[in-house]
Amino acid sequence: MALLDGERRAELVGSLGAVRARIANACIAAGRDARAVTLIAVTKTHPARDVATLATLGVLDIGESRDQEASAKVAEVAELRRTGAGERSEAELRWHFVGQLQSRKARSVATYAHAVHSVDRPELVEQLAAGVTRAEREGLDVFIQVSLDGDPARGGVLGDDVLALADAVAARSQLRLRGVMAVAPMDADPRAAFADLAGVSARLRAAHPQAVAISAGMSADLEAAIAHGSTHVRVGSALLGRRTQVFG
Repeated sequence: MALLDGERRAELVGSLGAVRARIANACIAAGRDARAVTLIAVTKTHPARDVATLATLGVLDIGESRDQEASAKVAEVAELRRTGAGERSEAELRWHFVGQLQSRKARSVATYAHAVHSVDRPELVEQLAAGVTRAEREGLDVFIQVSLDGDPARGGVLGDDVLALADAVAARSQLRLRGVMAVAPMDADPRAAFADLAGVSARLRAAHPQAVAISAGMSADLEAAIAHGSTHVRVGSALLGRRTQVFG
């Protein structure tokens, strides 16, 4: 087991170095400071031990997309870190919920997530705010998910409806409006898609100056997203590799 853990750590060290180099080079090309871009490690279907290892490597922003898996993993990672399994890291993790969110799961997510990137309807605003109140937590960061292709199956609100939803978020003291999130449409030019998202972000900032964040860019297209102002890139396979395990 120790050997396998050591091999896995070496894999993560190598892939993390490659991803950080990509981010740095993209920022140089865009004339931006790499420190302005947050790397979110999307660990869905990967074990809690990977999260604990990433924490020792300085990756503290963790993304999940299913509540059932995420809530269990949050607890397991906390136990691993409490008991000192593997290397120790005392820095606090920040959990980001990045997948489509069912209204009935919102209150659960609000108990452990530091940020939700996929708010796309008023019902989620109400449920997340109620969940924060019930959990007696500090405010929850919220990103408005924007649909760039109008496909309801992929989640997101149309650009013309972003401001109304943002107003609803801003009216809730339990929530902090951070900005926008989007996934580039399949088979589309990601640069054009993220340019559109940047335009939506600019309109949002005009109404809500604090909403400066843009959550965009994944393993295949993070360079295009950074070129158009992304502040949070959500990287899974390029960092952790691919797994077929499915959590129930």
